[in-house]
Amino acid sequence: MSYLDADAHLIRSLLPAQAAPPDDAAGLFVLYAVLLRAKGEEVSAEDVHDAWSAWMSTRDPGHPALVPFADLPISTRAADEPYVVAIRAAASQRRR
Repeated sequence: MSYLDADAHLIRSLLPAQAAPPDDAAGLFVLYAVLLRAKGEEVSAEDVHDAWSAWMSTRDPGHPALVPFADLPISTRAADEPYVVAIRAAASQRRR
């Protein structure tokens, strides 16, 4: 397991109960691990959406949420928040 895989696992383990990532999202969580290392506790919902968009663009290029974060409906933006919480929590754990 690489250091990014370990960080990805940590982020996934810290997700709030309401988050429901796809079972096949290992690559997505590796992108979130990069955000953890690059942004740490400063990660934003827009960052999370951009990482998700990069991942989704290889899976479903026509997905309706593949637009800039600012163009998303509020309800869709809210779906990124549990991942922000988990990445920030992972960053907090890593600096201890």
